[in-house]
Amino acid sequence: MDDKQPPSVTLKQVKDYQFSIHYADGQPAILADEPPPLGVGAGPSPSHLLLAAVGNCMSSSLYFALTKFKLDPKGLTTTATGEIGRNAAGRLRVLSIAVDIRMGAAAQGMERLDRVLMQFEQFCTVGESVRQGIPVTVSVFDGTGQKLK
Repeated sequence: MDDKQPPSVTLKQVKDYQFSIHYADGQPAILADEPPPLGVGAGPSPSHLLLAAVGNCMSSSLYFALTKFKLDPKGLTTTATGEIGRNAAGRLRVLSIAVDIRMGAAAQGMERLDRVLMQFEQFCTVGESVRQGIPVTVSVFDGTGQKLK
């Protein structure tokens, strides 16, 4: 990522809790909305967007690390789940995030996979930044369902 052009998004209120999120010229905007009773759930909530950002970044980091060693995961499917609860002041917060990444390929025969699994999270800009304030756990499974991490 170019430090001279930091990432930026512009949010424009559409109606009530709905915001149009513009993130790049020429790309369609994303509509975000709070779930009922505040909004109508017309799009992902801010919590969904946070989970998507962490899950996408972790998946991209794993893919990068695998392909660096010429390993083909045969597709990745990631589920990021957030635990929402109240803090000591009674305010709703994202208390933790669990990221579950599933490869399409079996792990058997993948050389250096142990090395990939030990270090890929360190390359995830978003996940490692969020982890400074919210516990983030990551699990990786191969195409046979075997838990690798």
